[in-house]
Amino acid sequence: METNASENAALLGSNLRAMESDVRQRENLATAPATVAFIDIAGFSAIADIYGDAAALDVLEVFEGMVRAALSGYDPPIKWIGDEAMLSFPEPDTAIQVLGPLLQACRKEPRLPLTRTGLNHGPVVRRAGDLFGSTVNVAARIAALAAPGQLLATQPVAEAAVARGILVRDLGMVAIRSVAGEVPLYEIELAPSADPAWIDPVCKMHAPYSSYRRAAPDGPWFCSPQCEEAYRRSLRPMRFRADGLKPRRGNLLTLALRSEIKLV
Repeated sequence: METNASENAALLGSNLRAMESDVRQRENLATAPATVAFIDIAGFSAIADIYGDAAALDVLEVFEGMVRAALSGYDPPIKWIGDEAMLSFPEPDTAIQVLGPLLQACRKEPRLPLTRTGLNHGPVVRRAGDLFGSTVNVAARIAALAAPGQLLATQPVAEAAVARGILVRDLGMVAIRSVAGEVPLYEIELAPSADPAWIDPVCKMHAPYSSYRRAAPDGPWFCSPQCEEAYRRSLRPMRFRADGLKPRRGNLLTLALRSEIKLV
C-alpha cells in the first residue's frame, strides 16, 4: 500500500510539473510580438452580385497573385478569409516595406477595386500555423473601419511609418467593437489617397484617369452601366409583404452599399 501511494504521489508530481511547463510555454508564445495586417477588396461582394461569381473569382485571382508576389522572400499569408488576406510580420517596419509596394501596385491595377487595410502590432498566440489573440482581433476590426483605399493602423505602426518619412494622419481616439476604451488610430498613406468623388459607390472601383465623367454632372461616378443600374435600384423604396414579415425583393447590394465609417 505504501509503495502504491508513493508511486501515485510521484505520478501526480510528474503530471503537475508537465502542466506547469506547458503553461509556461503557452505564456511565452502569448508574449511573442507580431505586426498583423488584414487587407481585402472593398467591392468584392458587389462584383459577385452584379457581374457573377466567375468575374469575382477573376478579380480575386489577380489580387491573390499580387499578394504572393509582394510576399516573395517573406512568410506567406497566414490565411485567406474569402477575399481578405491575413498577413503577419515580425515588426512594423517590415510590414511597411512589404505593403507599400503592394498597395501601390493594387492602385495601379485597373482590374482591382480599392482595397481596405488594417494593421496592429502586439503579442499574439501562435498555434497550428495560425495567429490568435487581442492583437489579431483589433487588426481585423480596424480593417473593417477603413474606407475604400484607406490604410488604418495603431501607434506602433504609425511610428515606424513616420520614421520612414511616410505621411501619417492622426485620427484621434476611436471606439472599436469589443475593445474596452478607445484606441488611437492613424491613417498611413502608403499609396495615393483615393478621391471619394471618383469611387464607384457600388463596386468601389476608382476612376483610372481624370477624363472619366460621372453619369450625371453632380452624381456619383460609375465604372459601368451595370453598377449604375444597381445603385439606382438600391435607392428604390423596399416593398413589404402584406403580413410585413419579409421584403418581396431583397436589396441586391446590402453589403456593398452599407454606409462606410469615414474617419477623415
